Amino acid sequence: MTTCLDDWLRVARARIDVRDAQVLAAHVLDCDRAGLIARGRDALDAARLAQMDGLLERRAAGEPVAYLVGRREFYGLDLAVAPGVLIPRPETELLVDLALERIRHLPAPRVLDAGTGSGAIALAIKAQCPQARVMALDRSECALAIARDNARRFGLEVDFVASDWLDAVGAHEFDCIVSNPPYIRAADPHLGLGDLRFEPVSALASGADGLDALRSLCTSAPMRLGAGGWMLCEHGYDQAPAVRALMSGAGLADVASWRDIAGIERVSGGMRRQVPADGRARI
Repeated sequence: MTTCLDDWLRVARARIDVRDAQVLAAHVLDCDRAGLIARGRDALDAARLAQMDGLLERRAAGEPVAYLVGRREFYGLDLAVAPGVLIPRPETELLVDLALERIRHLPAPRVLDAGTGSGAIALAIKAQCPQARVMALDRSECALAIARDNARRFGLEVDFVASDWLDAVGAHEFDCIVSNPPYIRAADPHLGLGDLRFEPVSALASGADGLDALRSLCTSAPMRLGAGGWMLCEHGYDQAPAVRALMSGAGLADVASWRDIAGIERVSGGMRRQVPADGRARI
């Protein structure tokens, strides 16, 4: 019996989210959503039907759509992603917005992305601020390979470096350091639910309270900022007060938190004080 696209979508929608079903079908048929509508009554050949059925089964079992189709849109960039990297999420675009606000006026801002994963944040900043000199760090060679591939596809020049946080930075100074580090508590039951089950734990969890990576960054990053430079970090929904305390304790000024599209305090940051010639910090 011949199956048309509309029939397949009807069956798929009974098992998974309608948007997910459309994304999977569009991926196999190499078309957009308008193309799905136009081809709704077209019969599916055996090979494509088998491929779509396979993806449906995997999504119904919980595998993230981004891994199934190998891409995820972030800040207007169609990024390649794979199980070795965290899936970029819309709320992280706030981190890019805040960084761009602080560097756009500079002729050649120096930016560091610590824990770059797929390269999403670093590449978004470079795409929106071409004059920026961007360095991106990750300790995972798998992640760096994906990030470099994304940079090549978009023709964006970013310096990707293998590093355990800022260990390999050397004497470089930056006008802005950004990071979306792991920040989930190691025993958090959410790690066993939904898409998180399939993402690398090392990119998600960080110690008993989820703050180990953020503590490390707050210890090492401020000293790598030039005068007036900013440090900005994403964190968990209930971690803003703790992260602000870490940043203030590290000597950063103007420490604040900003809310994401859901109204959650999602990013916190602070500025390195200007240091005049007399060596006394200017508040």
